Amino acid sequence: MFTQRLAAGLLSASFALHAAAADFNLKFQSSDPSGVKNFEIQLQWADRVETMTGGRVSIDLLPVGSVVSHTETLGAMKMGVLDGHISVTGYFSGQDPAFGLIGNTVGAWSSPDQLIDYINHGGGYELMNELYQPYGVKFVGGGGTGLESFVSKKPLNSVDDLAGLKMRAPEGLVQSVFAAAGAAPVNLPGSEVYTALGKGVIDAADYTVFSTNHNAGLHDIAAHPVYPGFHSLPLIEIAMRLKTWNTLPEDIQAILTVSARDFAQDISTQLAMADKTAVMEARDNPEITVHDWSAEERRKFRTIARDQWKVYAEQSPNAEKVYRSVTAYLESQGLL
Repeated sequence: MFTQRLAAGLLSASFALHAAAADFNLKFQSSDPSGVKNFEIQLQWADRVETMTGGRVSIDLLPVGSVVSHTETLGAMKMGVLDGHISVTGYFSGQDPAFGLIGNTVGAWSSPDQLIDYINHGGGYELMNELYQPYGVKFVGGGGTGLESFVSKKPLNSVDDLAGLKMRAPEGLVQSVFAAAGAAPVNLPGSEVYTALGKGVIDAADYTVFSTNHNAGLHDIAAHPVYPGFHSLPLIEIAMRLKTWNTLPEDIQAILTVSARDFAQDISTQLAMADKTAVMEARDNPEITVHDWSAEERRKFRTIARDQWKVYAEQSPNAEKVYRSVTAYLESQGLL
């Protein structure tokens, strides 16, 4: 009995030593609430970083709003309130329109892999770090969650159906594009979409991927989703306070960089798989109608979006840099 107690005590001490052994304890905030799949995948990333660094790095990842609002994490990193975030780049378009353009180049990407290739090999990584340097932030890496679904309480089958539609859209280019298409977009955090739809504040929402919307019960109150999405493929990023990043040894910096690339592939793959399951469930529900836009209507919307790129690029010198960088990449790959 004594031997068992001694072994248990040694094991407990070993766990306590491991928990205290991290050389770098980092506080991150997500732009997603706890309980959604996006956040679960982000927690898996944090756990992998701890394992890959042999316990030298411990990341405490908090859900949206735990420390500051989803639009304030850049400032929180600069002030040292946060060490990092996992967020949607477009949320910071209020700081500089460039973040709205690179954060969601509406109509540019047909798959997350195209966005990931641009970030890793097409100049996006370098440009993001140039844009974030004045904020004291290091862009570690990023990719796309996937082509977003569109949530609606009204049937939507064409661009014309967007006319006058009260909808949630993140500020920046996305709002500009939907406004140009005739909709009436408003800025709401994702955490308020369900309540706003239920109360009739909005009739539709550009929020996130189909499976996340479905599992959150959005299709129970907005029974006309559009899938596959015709509009948004936002950039989701891992970023850190630059001063914190500079204190890390080179091997840990390399691990974080590689882990961010792995995260980008992981989240897009897992969410795509979850979407397929959720779409089958929705189509089996007679109360839900899944709308799939024709190729012609998708082209109409993308034409409107691409016209807005040029307009949006005129709002700041950095936005012009983004416009030149993204269009050069698209042209080089035959995507424009």
